[in-house]
Amino acid sequence: MKTEHHHYYHKKLSTAIKLARPTAYFILLLLTYALGYLSAPSSTSPSSPSPPPVTSASSSSTHHPPILHLVNSTHLDHFRVTTRCGDPIHPDLVRPTLLRFLFNGTSPFENFPPEHAAKRLRRTRVKGWGSKGAVFENLIRRVKPRTIIEVGTFLGASALHMAELTRSLGLKTQILCVDDFRGWAGFRTDRFKDIQMINGDVLLYYQFMQNVASFNATESIVPVPFSSGSALMKMCELGVYGDLVEIDAGHDFYSAWSDINRGYHVLRPGGILFGHDYFTAADNKGVRRAVDLFAAVHRKKVTIDGQHWVIESS
Repeated sequence: MKTEHHHYYHKKLSTAIKLARPTAYFILLLLTYALGYLSAPSSTSPSSPSPPPVTSASSSSTHHPPILHLVNSTHLDHFRVTTRCGDPIHPDLVRPTLLRFLFNGTSPFENFPPEHAAKRLRRTRVKGWGSKGAVFENLIRRVKPRTIIEVGTFLGASALHMAELTRSLGLKTQILCVDDFRGWAGFRTDRFKDIQMINGDVLLYYQFMQNVASFNATESIVPVPFSSGSALMKMCELGVYGDLVEIDAGHDFYSAWSDINRGYHVLRPGGILFGHDYFTAADNKGVRRAVDLFAAVHRKKVTIDGQHWVIESS
């Protein structure tokens, strides 16, 4: 009888332990969640600096990014991008180096245009935005660049303008045009229906090359038909640096922020970084936000020249 009672008690105890374990786990989970919630920062804590919009600007005026007054240098450290690039190569080696690594040593203009595209191209189809702003001549006269890196080319309007300016000043300048030449989603639905497409492949790259050939600029302009990220990383690796680096590709914050940081790493000491669309409908949610944040992180001043922003490396 005693043995049976002991067995019954042991069975009840085992059952109670089995039931208690899930309950204990559940209570522990609730405590963990509560502690995590209480220790989390409040919604009023600044997760990222948000610069106030600039209300006005005049030609060649200086704008001091307001972000410095909102966050301390420790917070800005999180935005610093560090990259180690190759030793700079001589400007005379820039063109042959890129042709060797990107096009197996042959100019992409050789035997251009290809037969399948020739009949679909216009002799010239040049279109740009702010492509002949005073900033181009101002900076080219001042810096006298041997190498210009343009990020965001489209049909080559600003590149062709810079080629004409450098030629008129007697400069031997190479202009490296970085663009994937895909346009943007739906760009052919409005003003660019005339740019042909073959099996979903838009002929923007070929039309750009046709424009360059028509303006006799094939010896001073080198297309770099890749994404800005991969192209600028390769230039960094090869030691290809620009005396002027123009950023005018994606206008959303993330694209502009990435291009500005990568472009800065291929800027020669004493060079100038600049770009378009500082004043747009996106205001401080797009290009301006990226420019101001970059200037705050690197303690730089932003100079405004028309619709263009300018940052000096020194």
